[in-house]
Amino acid sequence: MSGGPKRVAVTSPQTRVAHARRMMRRRWRAPRLEPGEALRARSLHRAQRRLGAVTLFLLVALVFGLPLVFAAAPALDELRVLGVPISWGLLVLVPFPAMAALARWQLRAAERVEER
Repeated sequence: MSGGPKRVAVTSPQTRVAHARRMMRRRWRAPRLEPGEALRARSLHRAQRRLGAVTLFLLVALVFGLPLVFAAAPALDELRVLGVPISWGLLVLVPFPAMAALARWQLRAAERVEER
């Protein structure tokens, strides 16, 4: 270590302010709603949960159902298109477009629920 300039830590004054604000925050509390708004929020939440459960079920059915179809129909391994078994083609071509369609359906359905 030569006798060069001594290192100094440089900090922004805003950093100290941000840390102080973080410490001063209170515990989060749910906002109070009017009785009519609370009923609407509850029914909207219930409808969104139901829609999410249906979407999750369809996704699980797609992800686990495709291998079950292949196991139940081993003849798909013997059918070939351009030298590739149909089961491989289905495994590559079906899931991602189906998931994209499922996501689009879920988004549209969620928007319809919110518009009601």
